[in-house]
Amino acid sequence: MNKEYDVIIVGSGITGGWAAKEFCERGFNTLVLERGRNVEHRGPEYKDFQAPWELQNRGMPDEELADNGHYATLRKKGHLYKTDALHFFVDDKKHPYSFPKDKPFMWTRGYQLGGRSLTWGRQALRWSPMDFQANAKDGHGIPWPISYDDLAPWYSYVEKFIGVSANKDGLETLPDGEFQTPWEMSYAEQYISNNIAKRYTDRHLIIGRAANLTSPSQEQTALGRSKCQARSYCRRGCTFGAYFSSQSATLPAAQKTGNLTVVTDAIVERVDYDESSKKASGVTVVDTNTKERRQYKSRVVFMCASSLGTVQVLLNSKSETFPNGIANASGMLGRYILGHVTGVVASADVPGGEDKFAFGRRPIATYIPNYRHEKRADADFVRGFGFQTTAQHRSSTRPTAKEKGIGIIAKQNVGQPGPWRFRAFMYGEVLPYYDNVATLHPSKEDEWGMPLLHIDAEIKENERKMIKQAARDIEEMLEAGGCTNIEVAATPQSKHIPMGKQVHEMGGACMGSDPNTSVLNGWGQAHDVPNLFVTDGACMASCATQNPSLTYMAITARAADYASKLLQRNII
Repeated sequence: MNKEYDVIIVGSGITGGWAAKEFCERGFNTLVLERGRNVEHRGPEYKDFQAPWELQNRGMPDEELADNGHYATLRKKGHLYKTDALHFFVDDKKHPYSFPKDKPFMWTRGYQLGGRSLTWGRQALRWSPMDFQANAKDGHGIPWPISYDDLAPWYSYVEKFIGVSANKDGLETLPDGEFQTPWEMSYAEQYISNNIAKRYTDRHLIIGRAANLTSPSQEQTALGRSKCQARSYCRRGCTFGAYFSSQSATLPAAQKTGNLTVVTDAIVERVDYDESSKKASGVTVVDTNTKERRQYKSRVVFMCASSLGTVQVLLNSKSETFPNGIANASGMLGRYILGHVTGVVASADVPGGEDKFAFGRRPIATYIPNYRHEKRADADFVRGFGFQTTAQHRSSTRPTAKEKGIGIIAKQNVGQPGPWRFRAFMYGEVLPYYDNVATLHPSKEDEWGMPLLHIDAEIKENERKMIKQAARDIEEMLEAGGCTNIEVAATPQSKHIPMGKQVHEMGGACMGSDPNTSVLNGWGQAHDVPNLFVTDGACMASCATQNPSLTYMAITARAADYASKLLQRNII
């Protein structure tokens, strides 16, 4: 505790792991603080080799827990996360937060070493030049102080290290990267993709871009990682290290240098500010188990605690200079809470594939990238949306070991061909709204004395119009794709469409060129505190439609490189 570090990194997830790797490899003594427990890579908490009967509730959703408000992930009705990975998610009853009754917000968290890098969807998508230009072009939100060209070399740097299996699609709206062997589409997906290509020049159904190794590099195998086995147990923790996580890749790389210290069960309560130097001096933490407070000192602080987690810490970091939270002279801290909106789910039968089935359990779905960057005559909204898609065999004839059932009938069904059903889920861009804000609750605290985060955010009319258009578009595309029995469910007029449901919360400490209207500059460096950086989702000025994790990693690697050069020159 008495040692002063070069760098303190708050959080050990996707961005925290990257910051640790970059600073350690450059020779800096680096401390990573994680509020959750220690989780060992390939340790007992990994469930990827357990049989269904060894798992809680056989790994299926627990409706009682969901109905009693324990886990936000379970309130998805089991669509993404089930009880086989429940221990990697936060129980909302034990770690509460608040929101207005008429503006529900689903905040999915993972409090353990590695954070949500253990459970992310591994869809690694670059943003396009248009995504970084959107705020300046249509006037919503704070213009980005960086462009695609600024980030492109760092996208490549990150992709080579983490391993992204994907196809070179040649799309302006979704730039290609440094890819390994792509996964293959199923018969049904390729059938629809081919038909869509005959009808449209701007709409494309492509294989997803997965952070799962298919052709491991020498660097990746040296870290103990190996080829993906197509078991689709990723969320349970991957013993093979085939999918990218902090545990499988960045933290081991940092540990190899001898410059890394990791402390778990340490809740960062505040970033400490030195009034005389006008810099961050370190952090104050609360021990998760003993509830004792202690301080750590450093030359630089990197906030990587997740978008809303970082905002909560910064707001609670009050001082004489910053009575409303550190680096908040602009008053923008907590503003522009972002995320993706859903509201459209479509499904359809795919003819002609009754005698075909797919081998293995591919770890990634298919994707229809945003094709509405430019406002069209048929649209009364700005920005756009994409679709996460997949095709599976229908009902009990679906050839997968995930099929519900016990005994001889279940065994006989596994591996049998049958009809295909295609599904599509909308991912729409929520505009940056000033009044989508996170604040500290004025009276409620958690059991460690930290004020609860109060999230007041909602989608607005632009997103509701977007949902209507997305419903029309996907029905039209499925018809063009040759599908039958098309069903589209859309909820544009639903009074309470929760934000956060897509687990892609962003914003709250956004980048910008003007210190009066933003918290950070283009390097993720606080305008007001030169040795304080934020590189997780809180720094985002808009949310585009793509999964954001790859962009977080590229921003973090770039910022760590910049901060390292400042440290070497004793500027910060």
